[in-house]
Amino acid sequence: MCRIEEEKSEESVWRRRRKLGLGLGLGLGLMGLKGGNILPQSRVDKLRNSMVSRSKIKLWIIRATTSVMLWICLVQLTALGETFGPKVLRGWPSCFSQESASASASTTATAVALDVKSAPEDVPTRVLPPKRVYKNNGYLMVSCNGGLNQMRAAICDMVAIARYLNVTLIVPELDKTSFWADPSEFRDIFDVDHFITSLRDEVRILKELPTRLKDRVEQGSLYTMAPISWSDISYYENQILPLIRKYKVVHLNRTDTRLANNGQSLEIQKLRCRVNFSALKFTPQIEELGRKVIKLLRQRGPFLVLHLRYEMDMLAFSGCTQGCNQEEVDELTRMRYAYPWWKEKIINSDLKRKDGLCPLTPEETALTLRALDIDHNIQIYIAAGEIYGGERRMASLAAAYPNLVRKETMLDPSDLRFFQNHSSQMAALDYLVSLESDIFVPTYDGNMAKVVEGHRRYLEYKKTILLDRKVLVDLIDQYNMGSLTWDEFSAAVKETHAERMGKPIKRVVIPDRPKEEDYFYANPWECLQPSKEDDLFSSI
Repeated sequence: MCRIEEEKSEESVWRRRRKLGLGLGLGLGLMGLKGGNILPQSRVDKLRNSMVSRSKIKLWIIRATTSVMLWICLVQLTALGETFGPKVLRGWPSCFSQESASASASTTATAVALDVKSAPEDVPTRVLPPKRVYKNNGYLMVSCNGGLNQMRAAICDMVAIARYLNVTLIVPELDKTSFWADPSEFRDIFDVDHFITSLRDEVRILKELPTRLKDRVEQGSLYTMAPISWSDISYYENQILPLIRKYKVVHLNRTDTRLANNGQSLEIQKLRCRVNFSALKFTPQIEELGRKVIKLLRQRGPFLVLHLRYEMDMLAFSGCTQGCNQEEVDELTRMRYAYPWWKEKIINSDLKRKDGLCPLTPEETALTLRALDIDHNIQIYIAAGEIYGGERRMASLAAAYPNLVRKETMLDPSDLRFFQNHSSQMAALDYLVSLESDIFVPTYDGNMAKVVEGHRRYLEYKKTILLDRKVLVDLIDQYNMGSLTWDEFSAAVKETHAERMGKPIKRVVIPDRPKEEDYFYANPWECLQPSKEDDLFSSI
């Protein structure tokens, strides 16, 4: 009886000592404290096995719990809410590869299965795509040139080039020295964090160079060049990539139209679309103001956006002076000579107009819209800067269409105070409104007209009237001279534009004359939905 009690006492003491972490090892820890007795060998083996088994179970539980908690934290940190609004402001489906799409979908499904309860039910969960792992060949810096939409297209090209050269792209620098002198940085117009993270499965993008390379560049050690316009991707692989490997950092100081419209792989074309339609989101401030303008327009009914490219810079650059008085002609000529990068100085305005190379005047635009039977009560949002000649030149258009509106007349001055003197940010606002309009009519085929046209094709082929200016100016002249009646003039205008409403059509390819062929961003048919693509090709 004493022996049994003694053994129970010994075992009780041993257990207390084990809980307090005071075990002295298997030899000493298994010895009795009162009589110095040693536990039987079978009991020692049993306890040793129990300790090992329990340790493994605890380790497994800790690992499993840690993994689950890490996933939950990841989901919570990356579940960025998208605000409600028009379709264009919530982001668009991206044209990325099947492999990327599958990976993204799989990641999203896993995250949703783990935990989405903490996110609001009406906010979609966004999970970052997995990073693409590749050997970095160096760093590519780019300085964009031109207006907002010229730079937008260039950024898409530079991302595609960086991706296929396996280099790291530094967030592009925007043009601050052009006619508009807009000091805006990339982050002032585009959501830079979304830009970087949404493309991480394709290319590594950094906000700035690593410190060691940044110091070297600041000391003046930087290889800078302008790539050849309309180049194939092979040019960048054979000419630019060796330079990046040699110098580690290469700076491209011109980026407009540096990648060919055609002859690129389907993957390159779709990546260009993905950047344009998904990665290049405007800042929340710009999108919020865009939603406000669109809401105000929608409350009053359908609306047409008129990209009336009749600002002073366009007329000076193009040399088009139709309807201008002599004082205005002289002013525009002086401006053209003041900018050395506007190479064409001596311009015959009349000949250029007859060739269809001039933007339509406000007076010509009014006649065209009336001839197309555009309802005179429709709201017309003027997506443009200050019209040259002011109210005098806008009188005909205002008489034909009294519901003319501009962002400046729809919004309070306080809404636009941060946008003043920032032409690219104002252009971004016009871009958003243009995408959401019931009808989009550009009076000149500049960069905004082309990029918006392509984006509207991508968004269910929204109605875009592509004016044939060469035919129009001839018909307008005949009508003004009395050679055509109004009914004859109207019928001819309608017939000319019956197939120019932004419907599916394959790009026109002109080998060795890229400036004359259809622009990729005006008609990115490679990126259309499969059903639409099938219909497109079946009709060709």
